[in-house]
Amino acid sequence: MAQMIVRMGEQAVSGVADDVLVTIGLGSCIGLAIVDRANRIGGLAHVVLPDSSESQPPHPAPKFADTAVPALVEELAAVGANRAQLEAVLVGGAQMFGFGRQDGSGFDVGARNDAAVTAALERACIPLRARATGGNKGRTIRVDVRTGSITVREAGGTEQQLLAPAAGTRAE
Repeated sequence: MAQMIVRMGEQAVSGVADDVLVTIGLGSCIGLAIVDRANRIGGLAHVVLPDSSESQPPHPAPKFADTAVPALVEELAAVGANRAQLEAVLVGGAQMFGFGRQDGSGFDVGARNDAAVTAALERACIPLRARATGGNKGRTIRVDVRTGSITVREAGGTEQQLLAPAAGTRAE
């Protein structure tokens, strides 16, 4: 099994059955997983900020919610994913600092990231199957390319399944 670590502002896509895509220590960032379970293709982006228009000069697509979703979809399609079969899971979006408001305004970057990625998924017509967002603890997301399953582990917690393996596969 090959583990591919996706760091801040990066994305990875794989159609290799033995690959597991992982983002460790998500705080206010969003781990955006998009999978085509039928074709055993998965992608993971580590989204840092909600809106690329707030950045000068422009940065790579995965860093921002508004550019990460279309960039990840394009890369998934390039390796054979069927756009009609894509499903998404969100992890992260925590409020890691004691200031700001938890209503998605002010300094709560986590809530703003969550809302921005959700809106971008809606624009792309990709169904959001599960989420583990909010709160004030870091999380780790794992995407098993072979099975299409997606799990989350909250800091100090146990691993929880967010998206079950595709029919006809089994987790090992």
